Amino acid sequence: MLSRTRCVSRAFSRSLAAFQKGNCPLGRHSLPGVSLCQGPSYPDSRKIVIDSSSIFSVRCFRTTAMCKDDVITVSTPAFAESVTEGDVRWEKAVGDTVAEDEVVCEIETDKTSVQVPSPAHGVIEALLVPDGGKVEGGTPLFTLRKTGAAPTKAKPAEAPPAAPKVEPAVSAVPPPSAASIPTQIPPVPSPSQPPASKPVSAVKPTAAPPLADPGAGRGLRSEHREKMNRMRQRIAQRLKEAQNTCAMLTTFNEIDMSNIQEMRARHKDAFLKKHNLKLGFMSAFVKASAFALQEQPVVNAVIDDATKEIVYRDYIDISVAVATPQGLVVPVIRNVETMNYADIERTISELGEKARKNELAIEDMDGGTFTISNGGVFGSLFGTPIINPPQSAILGMHAIFDRPVAVGGKVEVRPMMFVALTYDHRLIDGREAVTFLRKIKAAVEDPRVLLLDI
Repeated sequence: MLSRTRCVSRAFSRSLAAFQKGNCPLGRHSLPGVSLCQGPSYPDSRKIVIDSSSIFSVRCFRTTAMCKDDVITVSTPAFAESVTEGDVRWEKAVGDTVAEDEVVCEIETDKTSVQVPSPAHGVIEALLVPDGGKVEGGTPLFTLRKTGAAPTKAKPAEAPPAAPKVEPAVSAVPPPSAASIPTQIPPVPSPSQPPASKPVSAVKPTAAPPLADPGAGRGLRSEHREKMNRMRQRIAQRLKEAQNTCAMLTTFNEIDMSNIQEMRARHKDAFLKKHNLKLGFMSAFVKASAFALQEQPVVNAVIDDATKEIVYRDYIDISVAVATPQGLVVPVIRNVETMNYADIERTISELGEKARKNELAIEDMDGGTFTISNGGVFGSLFGTPIINPPQSAILGMHAIFDRPVAVGGKVEVRPMMFVALTYDHRLIDGREAVTFLRKIKAAVEDPRVLLLDI
């Protein structure tokens, strides 16, 4: 008897101490407490009869496992220096359960889209910015209530058990025979009533509904509108600024791709085996451009309109234009003058993969001293690219087509590519531009020029 009383008293002490340590009084976990009472019991209580004179009522104190910091506010990540704001596009809604690192929204900036993931498992309580709203770095985006565990996918509702098929009851009365004799005479219509049936000649065939003309909807003229995203607006603004600022002029040449194609066909397997990379034509043009930029540093320079100075860059960062569903992006290959073919191909592969996954950061596209745009992948034969400001020149590559050319006094069919160089005539004269393009032509047609540095 005494030991039982001690146990009850010890349980009460532990429960009371645990209750005092709880942060909030409303929760999901229950702690047992004991109180001596003679009056009415509580709904969640149990009575323990020790003896006929003492009745102990065991109550449940509810505490919480949720702390005050379980609701967090997620803000916009910091942008690069060249980006000030962006537009929000929500991927989730209020009440959605999200896992850790799951994308909640995307912020579309002038240059790229920044994904905002969930910092923890939880449920979205509120969206603090409307869809399409403008935000700056550090702007609160949404509130998240952490649940502390990965959200489990809801199991598909099980189909209710099929009701047991009810077997038709066997009637004690046998079914009537097919040739049963009627016991009543059918009523005869009176002469005053017209017969319900019509003669066959009076029945007119019902006209079939006219079939829809298959070409009825072909002449419709409709249109719809879509809001320009920030990237497209920025591209339009920059290209128009380039037209209004630069004195753009384009010079052309053509390149015989026979030698570079032969070199690629001969060494592509060994190149793939050693570097685990495919050998393409872009690396040859990037390397040839770096070689020509070193020979003609004015093409790698830029005019500072604020100070009216010419800025000569001693490094070569080549931007490679990549088309994405969101728009044209130009990731930068840095310090190309120190790279070989394998380094260039590796960097192009990494940047291209990030562009396809929409994972390019602002840092991947900042800077650049010269741009290469390859419209040949889409079959372009000829074109005049527009300068990517604040650069001073851009090289346009085009598709390779077999054309008859004069070689050694004879007409031969060779794989030929037209190339175009658009440059800012305020800074670059025609002599430098033509010499630059001829250097690229020589380095691509005979890569040994790069080795001999001639």
